[in-house]
Amino acid sequence: MFWYQQPPRNGLKLIASTTTYMPKSYEDGYSEAKFEISVVNIDYTVMKIKNVTSKDAATYFCAASDH
Repeated sequence: MFWYQQPPRNGLKLIASTTTYMPKSYEDGYSEAKFEISVVNIDYTVMKIKNVTSKDAATYFCAASDH
């Protein structure tokens, strides 16, 4: 699963990626302290944004890959 952030008038930025079998991997500038990702099961993953501020205003996307 891939999680992306798209701030207003900007392109997509990868926040983090995770799989069922590997630990979460956060991109520079992003951390689990702010973007908590929970893998519930093989078909269900949730991202929670903690301590939301106006700087977090964006559209968020998730994308899945089966390979």
